[in-house]
Amino acid sequence: MLYTRSTGSFVKKTTMLYKLQLLILLFLPLLSSAQTSKPESHTPAGSHYQAQPTYTAETQQLTLEAALELTNRAQAAAKSLNKEVSVAVLDASGQIIILARGNGVGPHNTEAARRKAYTALSTKTPTLQLARNASANPDTQNLANLPELLLLGGGCPIWYKGQVIGGIGIAGGGGPENDHNIATAAAVQNAAILIH
Repeated sequence: MLYTRSTGSFVKKTTMLYKLQLLILLFLPLLSSAQTSKPESHTPAGSHYQAQPTYTAETQQLTLEAALELTNRAQAAAKSLNKEVSVAVLDASGQIIILARGNGVGPHNTEAARRKAYTALSTKTPTLQLARNASANPDTQNLANLPELLLLGGGCPIWYKGQVIGGIGIAGGGGPENDHNIATAAAVQNAAILIH
C-alpha cells in the first residue's frame, strides 16, 4: 500500500523496495539453477579417479506386435511342412507373451513349447544344440535335471543387437530338427530380431 506524504519520500522508498523484490523474484530461478549445475571435475593429473557405479541398465523388450509377428512366421513355416504346432514366445524375464496351439496339436506340446523357449532364453543357446551337447557330455546332461529346462530341439533365444530379449519355443512339428527350423524361420530380419 502506498501512502503519500507531502514530501513523497515514503512513496520513493516503497517503490524502490517493490523494484528490489521484483528483481529478486526474476533472478531467483537463475540462482537456483546455478546451485544445481554439475560441479567441474578438478582431479589432478595422474590421480586414479573412479567413475560412479551404474545401478541400472536399459533393456530392450519384445512388444506384443513383435511376438505376434514371430508367431505368425513360425506358424507359416510349420504350414509349409504341412504341420500344426504350438508356439511360445517369452520376454527377457521368461514371462509368456504369446502361447498358441495349432489345431489338433496335443496339449503336452503347449507346455513343451513354453519350456523350450524358457530353456533357450535362460541358457542363451538353442535347445537342439543343448540336447546334442548333453548326449556327448556327461556334465551337460545335468541340465536335464533342472526344473523348467527341456533339452529337446525347438527352442531358440531371440536376439536384438547382441542382446537376448526373449525366447521362442516350437513343439509338434514332427521332430527336433523340424521344430528348430520352424523356430529359426520366425526371425524378423528387417527389424533386426534374430533367432539363432
